[in-house]
Amino acid sequence: MKYENECVTYFAAKSQNESLTRVLVTSFLATYDPTVSEITDVKTAVSEAVTNAIIHGYEGQDGMVELFCGYAEETIYIEVADKGKGIGDITRAMEPLYTSKPELERSGMGFTIMEAFMEGIMVVSTPNLGTRVSMYKKLSRE
Repeated sequence: MKYENECVTYFAAKSQNESLTRVLVTSFLATYDPTVSEITDVKTAVSEAVTNAIIHGYEGQDGMVELFCGYAEETIYIEVADKGKGIGDITRAMEPLYTSKPELERSGMGFTIMEAFMEGIMVVSTPNLGTRVSMYKKLSRE
């Protein structure tokens, strides 16, 4: 796809960087005059994807997370990728309330939240190689 604008950022897989991603995404979005609701939706979905990469992808180990933001045809495209442990069964992982970390009191709603706040989501993962979550949302341009 040809994007009108795009940026890629890499950051350490540390929980304190999750708030950084919300700021980065908000700054990228601001140029396109989104509604407050659209900003909130995208920030929430990105937070969930980044949290999954840190907690499930790297499980406390060192690693880097990639955040891609792209804009084309009044649509924001977001990708969050890690090179962590990957997901063995994506269909199961995307079921509401499923969590592979019940001992951490995880709700198992990360993918469900991403699906609720974005118009489309695709997850590609290979065990021991990592996961890429791709999402998009058309902006209303009110």
